[in-house]
Amino acid sequence: MSQTIPAFNNHLPVRVHFGEAGALRLAEIIRDLGATRVLVLLDEGIEDHNPAVVDALSALERSGLDVTRVAKPAGEPTIAMVDAATDRMREARADVFVAIGGGSVIDTAKAARLCGQLGCTFGEFLDSERRYPEAVVPLIAVPTTAGTGSEVSGGAVVSDPGNDRKAGIAHPHLRAQYAVIDPRLTWSMPGTMTANTGIDALAQAIAAIVAKVRTPIGDAIALEAVRLMGESLAAAHRDGDDHVARSKTACASMMAGLAMNISDCTAEHSLGQAIGGLTGAAHGLTIGLVLAETLDRERRFVPERLERVADALGVPEDGTGDGSRAVMAIRDLLVELDFPVLSDLGITEDDLDRLTDLALEDHFLTMSPSPWSREEVRGVFERALELRSRQPVPAT
Repeated sequence: MSQTIPAFNNHLPVRVHFGEAGALRLAEIIRDLGATRVLVLLDEGIEDHNPAVVDALSALERSGLDVTRVAKPAGEPTIAMVDAATDRMREARADVFVAIGGGSVIDTAKAARLCGQLGCTFGEFLDSERRYPEAVVPLIAVPTTAGTGSEVSGGAVVSDPGNDRKAGIAHPHLRAQYAVIDPRLTWSMPGTMTANTGIDALAQAIAAIVAKVRTPIGDAIALEAVRLMGESLAAAHRDGDDHVARSKTACASMMAGLAMNISDCTAEHSLGQAIGGLTGAAHGLTIGLVLAETLDRERRFVPERLERVADALGVPEDGTGDGSRAVMAIRDLLVELDFPVLSDLGITEDDLDRLTDLALEDHFLTMSPSPWSREEVRGVFERALELRSRQPVPAT
């Protein structure tokens, strides 16, 4: 039976600049903000393998602005990394922050800016009432990967190695003021990172359609993100110099980030973050390890939504109408990407109860269309662990 569209509110005040060579215009954006002292947080060593980042930084430093560079160590952001970045931000007394790198750099910048304004460490913030004041210093996010969509999101995920978990925070005031998406900055991504980040973006877009808090605006953006990523991710993985594919994955990633903020993530992120908290593995990798299995469960409750996902992925109709087309398309894509399996991380059956506990404590699980039981969560981990390879077993 048809129903009226439920009431919803959306507010995404991030100015988006998309296009090749857009990162060369950073100085122009900074001057428009009336800023002169710039702190740039970037991935450690990124200039050694990303010529487009070198060009962007050179153009920024030739502009006459007062530029301070701070390198973030490799890996997922940790509490210690956030605290170190907070200290450097305070010392620089910058009037604008620029984050150049993957989602881990942008998340670090968001968290550090917040802590610097509040005058606390990240651990102290987590233990507090968690106020999110409107940011005083603007942030410009410049992604070098096509994955997390952190450049347009109000979330940040920080690892807490001491407790085998990741601490996610989210608020509209965490968002960057500008997102500069220059596909050239993604050209140097290796195949493995391309696969990991692209699967994360695709998962976010699908989750935005599946989540119980979805909206029509979010659906529209998410479905286009699914279409763009579905037709370009494997091509970008095969050939990093395929500029058309790189452009589409970069745009899809940004749109998936918007869709996630309009809607939310769901179970795939809770289970993935549990794996990341236990192993320290890259965020996108952990999401991909359980994506097909979580969607196979969700399709029992929202088959019509996953049918729309299958259509966006270009999967031919098969008459089932139960969402299985979308799950099979994801499985096929993971095969094409030669994506790892859960056992590749050294996970064993002895870890399943701990992973289940961590996933059940995560907020995103509550955004699924129907509540998950402990048995269902553990069952997904079990099925993911049974895989020994993405490649199909030859017929005997």
